[in-house]
Amino acid sequence: MFKSNRSRAILALLAASFVFGATFVVVKSAVVDVPPLTFVAWRFLLGALLLSIFAFPRGRRIWWHGALAGLALFGGYAFQTAGLTETSASNSALITGLYVVITPFLAAMFARRPPSWWSVGAAALSFGGLILITGAGDLGLDRGDLLTLACAFCFSTHIVVLSRLARHHPVVPFTVVQLAITSALAFPAALLVEGPVLPPSSVWGALLITGIGASAGCFVLQIWAQTVVGATTAAVVLAAEPAFAVATAWVVLGERLTVAGWAGAALILIAIFIVVTKQTDQASIEAEAVTPAH
Repeated sequence: MFKSNRSRAILALLAASFVFGATFVVVKSAVVDVPPLTFVAWRFLLGALLLSIFAFPRGRRIWWHGALAGLALFGGYAFQTAGLTETSASNSALITGLYVVITPFLAAMFARRPPSWWSVGAAALSFGGLILITGAGDLGLDRGDLLTLACAFCFSTHIVVLSRLARHHPVVPFTVVQLAITSALAFPAALLVEGPVLPPSSVWGALLITGIGASAGCFVLQIWAQTVVGATTAAVVLAAEPAFAVATAWVVLGERLTVAGWAGAALILIAIFIVVTKQTDQASIEAEAVTPAH
């Protein structure tokens, strides 16, 4: 039963990675017609409203814990968006991918234990894969790069927060709070940075796809899966997102993967294989998962 739950959790994270990666081409087209923060605000609002129909969150504790997760999630999107205005897309993709490397160390710090050698190795392989996929080379850190580095820390913090707090609450109501907080923070930020903008009709299809499929569906999968496998495993498996994004862009946009890109995708898959095969018994899984907060 335990191994079966773990296998389902890995598959859930892979499914979330696929959808996150596949919706890249949708978002890429949508932000041509609507500013990024405005898109984020409406996307997460739609996801929160949909899930609240099935399970509305009740109680101060779930709102407090969900707000912490939502704050970290919003920070990731906000810093990433701000950084993109001042750095290249390649640097942004690579530096955002640092969350794969940051997460095992952040999780170990909260758990007051050293990270396992295989989790660090898998994270390093994933990061190497991200370098090859993005084709990034020189990393001269300017202001935009530093903002994107803050984004990576936020996404890593979000993963660790989920592993510590999500297990205390039902998955769907907790996801509602997280998405609602992200949207509530994104709307005033969008108003301040981008001005009052209503999404045109041309982007509502993209908002529905990302709001329902990615924001609602995938975060439910991610939150549940992390209660089973822990933060480091989640970070490494979610690193498959760039590989799925490249594959989708190849099919939909006609983009072609380079030899280095194929090598990068292979490194990410090897890292996932290491994570899946090394955590085979209950004791190692419990050591991997961050100790719940009390």
